[in-house]
Amino acid sequence: MQLVVARIGRAHGIKGEVTVEVRTDEPELRLGPGAVLATDPASVGPLTIETGRVHSGRLLLRFEGVRDRTGAEALRNTLLIAAVDPEELPEDPDEYYDHQLMDLDVVTKDGTEVGRITEISHLPSQDLFIVERPDGSEVMIPFVEEIVTEIDLEEQKAVIDPPPGLIDDRAEIASARDDDAASEANAASEGNAASEGTA
Repeated sequence: MQLVVARIGRAHGIKGEVTVEVRTDEPELRLGPGAVLATDPASVGPLTIETGRVHSGRLLLRFEGVRDRTGAEALRNTLLIAAVDPEELPEDPDEYYDHQLMDLDVVTKDGTEVGRITEISHLPSQDLFIVERPDGSEVMIPFVEEIVTEIDLEEQKAVIDPPPGLIDDRAEIASARDDDAASEANAASEGNAASEGTA
């Protein structure tokens, strides 16, 4: 199985280094010196990492055969792809690869079916499960411990404890209607009181 582990950014300096946007939780394993990575576009690679270092909070890589800024700049926006054994698990038991989470059934703590994970969206602040509901609509569920309480790979399910309104927006609409009805009733009674006062 192949996973995108980084995207090459701009060149850094004049000796062939590039900045990379890391897309793996295990950069030291996937992006270490000696790692051979496939690329997208494929014509650019494969690329072998020669050196890596962190500079001002960013990972800088140099690849074998890339010796100047021109060569580094030519790699910009290339995706780096690592071959991963589908049976391999992350070192941290609370972490998962995207392919392990895809197609899991999503249920609430009381067993109510919510839908099926069709996509994982990696945002800067958090990851999101894109869940397709039985009616074909989609709902986004933040992959945070407070909401996703259990991942059971054997049972192929994710158990969630959603806050009000996260997966059932109809409850909010119903309460809004109740509020409107209540305010209309109040307005009517106030109008009646006012007209009675003038009589």
